[in-house]
Amino acid sequence: MSDFRTPLARARGLGSAKSGVGHFIAQRVSALALVVLIPLFVWSIASLPGADYETARAWIGSPLGAILTLLTLTATFYHMRLGLQTLIEDYIHKPVTKAFLLSANTLIAAGLWIAALYAVLAIAS
Repeated sequence: MSDFRTPLARARGLGSAKSGVGHFIAQRVSALALVVLIPLFVWSIASLPGADYETARAWIGSPLGAILTLLTLTATFYHMRLGLQTLIEDYIHKPVTKAFLLSANTLIAAGLWIAALYAVLAIAS
């Protein structure tokens, strides 16, 4: 008698919040993407010939540099949003504060991503 779920929950295979497993998997997939992308991004930047502004700008303006930068930043902001969402849901107990912080978390992550996208596209054009 270690399973306290209702028969319907057992049949559907969902927990009480109905999204915990999906959130867990999304965090792990984004973390795995970052394990690959961040070293690749750092290595690409570190291996640039000459460490001047114009070389870095030219690399980010190249198709490979723009794609790698955007993939890395997309995975980073998504992973950040998921992690902060977990912290807010677990440790903030007032419903109004929780709703405000969850909304702010999503809007800030989206705003940072839009700013990064604009910056990379402005450099690449």
